[in-house]
Amino acid sequence: MSKARRLSSLVVGDVQADRVVPPTGFTAQLTLFAAGAMAFLAVFALALSLASGRLAARWGAELAQSATLRISAPTEQVDAQTAVALSLLESTPGVASARALSAAEQRELLAPWFGPDLPIDTLPIPQLIEIVETDEGYDAAGLRLRLQAEVPGAVLDDHTRWRRPLEKAAMRLRLLGWVSIVLIGAAMAAMITLAANAALAANAQVISVLRLIGAQDDYIASAFVRRFALRALSGSVVGTLVGALAILLLPSSQEEAGFLTGLGFEGVGWFFLALIPFVAVGVAYFATGAAARKTLSELS
Repeated sequence: MSKARRLSSLVVGDVQADRVVPPTGFTAQLTLFAAGAMAFLAVFALALSLASGRLAARWGAELAQSATLRISAPTEQVDAQTAVALSLLESTPGVASARALSAAEQRELLAPWFGPDLPIDTLPIPQLIEIVETDEGYDAAGLRLRLQAEVPGAVLDDHTRWRRPLEKAAMRLRLLGWVSIVLIGAAMAAMITLAANAALAANAQVISVLRLIGAQDDYIASAFVRRFALRALSGSVVGTLVGALAILLLPSSQEEAGFLTGLGFEGVGWFFLALIPFVAVGVAYFATGAAARKTLSELS
């Protein structure tokens, strides 16, 4: 059977060939359930992968061009060292701006750990200076040497030790999501193969009769491939819709709400979501075709 004819048979169908495959029963239920369950899980794996990618990009963007200067000095020297540090930073190539955080801003930063009523004025809390870099950036090693000479109580934190582990963790989560999708597809292929083998074995006598009247193995296999592909399509559409609805019911993404509230689809993510049923059909098509050819050769 030619590829064009096989594709036409898959889309249009053949009433006589469809009678070879039982329309209901254990194999039909197993195929529908496997496709639906795997599509549902694939939605969450895809959402995890896309959200992790966005998280890595956000963390990189927020920390890439910023740094913090911490001045730890006796109380009577803090103001003088802060002024010297600001003057030094203003003359440093690659520094777009620098400003000392106010007491209220520092209190807000410490509030998640110590509460909003922290008596910051009575505690020896270091003075923080926020540094914003230009696109070219600055020479961190050279700046540290200048600070060491002119502002002995200053410590420069360029966020590198924070940014890189966070980005690496987010990218690993993204990779884990894609690996999960591949494993889900493999599991669905295995289940559909088992169902196809069971259906072929249950219809061994019918297949023998068809061969006696001249039916070719490609004709018989196409009947199984079409029926199982349509079952996979039906199950995966339902599973994808239920998974997408579950994702939409999650809390909306908020800056202060953390990572899990960002599990959603944006832009091209919806396109990938729509591809899940088609991927399920492709998996069912190739898995059933391989199972049918193998079993039919054994029944010869």
